[in-house]
Amino acid sequence: MNEIKQIFKIQHPIVQAGMIWTSGWRLASAASNAGCLGLIGSASMYPDVLREHIQKCKLALAAAPGKATEKPFGVNVALIYPDIEKVMNIIVEEGVKVVFTSAGDPKKWTGWLKEKGITVVHVVGSVKFAQKSEDAGCDAVVAEGFEAGGHNGREETTTMVLIPMVRQKIRIPLIAAGGIATGRQMLAALALGANGVQIGSRFAASEESSLHANFKRKITELNEGDTQLSLKKLVPVRLVKNKFFMDVQAAEDKGASPEELKNILGRARAKLGMFEGDLEEGELEIGQVSALLKEIKPVKQIVEEIVREYESAKREIASL
Repeated sequence: MNEIKQIFKIQHPIVQAGMIWTSGWRLASAASNAGCLGLIGSASMYPDVLREHIQKCKLALAAAPGKATEKPFGVNVALIYPDIEKVMNIIVEEGVKVVFTSAGDPKKWTGWLKEKGITVVHVVGSVKFAQKSEDAGCDAVVAEGFEAGGHNGREETTTMVLIPMVRQKIRIPLIAAGGIATGRQMLAALALGANGVQIGSRFAASEESSLHANFKRKITELNEGDTQLSLKKLVPVRLVKNKFFMDVQAAEDKGASPEELKNILGRARAKLGMFEGDLEEGELEIGQVSALLKEIKPVKQIVEEIVREYESAKREIASL
C-alpha cells in the first residue's frame, strides 16, 4: 500500500497544502471529504480563530457521509509564529492528529508533538533540511521545489531536481510539492521517487478556498511568466507581478537594504491582496502552475479530475 495513504489513512496520496489566507476549515474539510488530507493553514490565524476553524472542520467531517474517523485532517504550523506555544496547545487540546511544520527548525517541536501521539511532517526546500527533518524524528517530509507559490527555498532548486536528490538521502516517506496541479504532474512526482504530492495552487483556485473572489479570478487569468520570486533579501516569496511586486523590484534594482524592503512590505500586505482582494497593492502569492489554471471548481471535482488524469497517464506510460 502507498505509504502516504497508509500514514494518513486517506484514499488518495494527495495533501492539500495549508496556505496563508487560503486554507480555512471549508477547504480543509472539502479536501478530506474528497479522499485527500486537508490542512488548515494556521499562519494567518490568531490562536482563538485557529481553534474555531479546527472545531468547524471536525463538525464538517462528522456531518459528511461516512465515518469522520476515516477522514483525517491536519494543521500546518509556521514555526516562526509568535504565539507558537498557544497554537501547539490548541492543536493538542482539540485532538488534531496530524501537524505539518514549516519555516523553522523541526527539532523544536517534533518530539513534543510525537509524545502527544501526533504525526509530524516538515516542509523543506533542500536536501540538507530534509535530512535534518528525518534526524528530528519527523514521520515524513514535504520537499517543495522552486516553482511553488508563497515562501520558497533560497537555493531555487526545481521540483524535478529536488525530489530525486531528497529521495536518495532520506528513508522516511517523501511528499513532493511545487508545480503540481494535474494528474500527469502527480504521476511524474511519483516517478521521481515521491510517495505522494502536496498541492497548493490548484486548491487555492477552488470554490472552497478562503481567497478573495478578485484574486481567484486573477489566478485564472495568469500566464507563463506572470509570477516571480521576490524579496530575496528578506524571505524569498513567489508573487504575481502587480504594482506591489514592481515597487519591490524597482527598490531591489536600486540596491535597497532589508530594512528598506521591510518598509515597502509594511504590515498585512498578504491579507490585503489575498483575503481582501486588492490586486495592485496587495501581496499575491501563487505558484508557477497557476498558468495552467483557467477555472474555479469545487474541490471534489478537482480531486476527481486529478485522479482520473493520473490513472489515464499511468496506463499511457505503461503502454510505451
